Amino acid sequence: MTPAQPFSVKRAEVEFHNFASLGEPERNLPVYAEENARRGGLIRKHQAFIGEMTPFLEIGANAGHSSYMLANEFGASGFALDISADSLRHGRALMDAWNLERAPVRLAGDAANLPFADASVRFVCAFQMLSQFLDIESVFREVARVLQPGGVFLFAEEPLRRKLSLRLYRCAYYNTMKPWERKLYDWGLLGYLVRDVIGAHQEESFGIRQNHSMGLAEWHALAAKYFTEQEYEIFVAEEGWGERIVQIAAGSKWRAARWLGGTLAAVLKKPGVPAAPAAFEQFERCLRCPDCHAALTRDAHDVLCCIACNYTAENEGEVYNLLPSAERSELYPGERDDIIDFGLPGHERQLLEGWYELEGVYGNKYRWIGAQASARLRRVKPGPQRLRIRGHASPPGIPGEVRATVNGAVVGTWKLDRPGLFLLEGDLPLADEYTVTINASPTFTIDTDDRTFTVNLSMIRLVGEQTNEPRH
Repeated sequence: MTPAQPFSVKRAEVEFHNFASLGEPERNLPVYAEENARRGGLIRKHQAFIGEMTPFLEIGANAGHSSYMLANEFGASGFALDISADSLRHGRALMDAWNLERAPVRLAGDAANLPFADASVRFVCAFQMLSQFLDIESVFREVARVLQPGGVFLFAEEPLRRKLSLRLYRCAYYNTMKPWERKLYDWGLLGYLVRDVIGAHQEESFGIRQNHSMGLAEWHALAAKYFTEQEYEIFVAEEGWGERIVQIAAGSKWRAARWLGGTLAAVLKKPGVPAAPAAFEQFERCLRCPDCHAALTRDAHDVLCCIACNYTAENEGEVYNLLPSAERSELYPGERDDIIDFGLPGHERQLLEGWYELEGVYGNKYRWIGAQASARLRRVKPGPQRLRIRGHASPPGIPGEVRATVNGAVVGTWKLDRPGLFLLEGDLPLADEYTVTINASPTFTIDTDDRTFTVNLSMIRLVGEQTNEPRH
């Protein structure tokens, strides 16, 4: 049986989303605002069908920006859930930047194993996240389980499989495209070459596996299996003359979507009569233990506690981590000798030379380096180890190169040909302690700073081979 998401993909999502704006902490704010305007318009268009939205649950919420919109623009109360606790913490920047008064309850959790009681929420929404599951139906099953009778599931921005494409390679986002890719995109021709949606390269290179196999018929069949009423919206991209010609030839939006792809939004209703709205102050009544599925209580210290087993979840930076215990201990190991996580206090003791001061906010911590920096890791788990480095390359340093030397031996040399996030891995010889030296080039300077820069880094860690980490 195919898992909804392999554990290696969950790790990649945690590591990717907690510093998706690394190096440019404010870069995503206008993106979030534009997404909220689009999503808010979709909700208003179908608001009569949706009805009451409290309590709501957004799955795959990222920084939770759309949940903040539901809380502040629509006056609803509910939850923002994402597998990345750090990404949810970064949502605090939204409240500061947008002067918001209300916030959702933020939970780190798994959309295919929701920590919610049966029939506990009235409205579930998901934006641009279902296609990150190999088994999309597993998410539908969970959504149907937690929705109350008459509840509504809205998903949007999900890709439709494109028929007219040679599927030669995965392409990056527009702002990280190479000049020839950008020209073909502007002409409306790039889509005829790429394997799946524009931008898939970034997530795939980080180990996040995409599922872009669903066309209109497949999405409708899945929706009709779990929900009795459906309303759909189709959005077909129209980039340049190369796609406008085909849209005209298609004669209808549905046929154009089959030929050119696009995105689908669906508003789906569960059978049954909705219950009267309930008070949300004791939000823990909606939750269940992710380990044994018993009810959770909340004590005087704001700790969620299972009534049947010893599972607890503290309020850490305004986020409750409700992942199952085994996954939580691996995805969020805390301070450990085989991990240097710049978002955690105490990581400085493992750094050696070459690091600039800590920068970033709200789960978005990083350090710039110059031409060279070094650190020390100790093996905690038995067996072969791999070195894993995550960071961000800025345009002045592209094209560039990063080389890692461990205990005097070169582990890998990687070429960086696009700006943005990167993840580097290499096999290590067996040892108890590893001195890691990172060299990067080219160096660059900026007028407002007297330092010399190359790349900035967010984590260095050891990964055991037995955890089935993705290789790049």
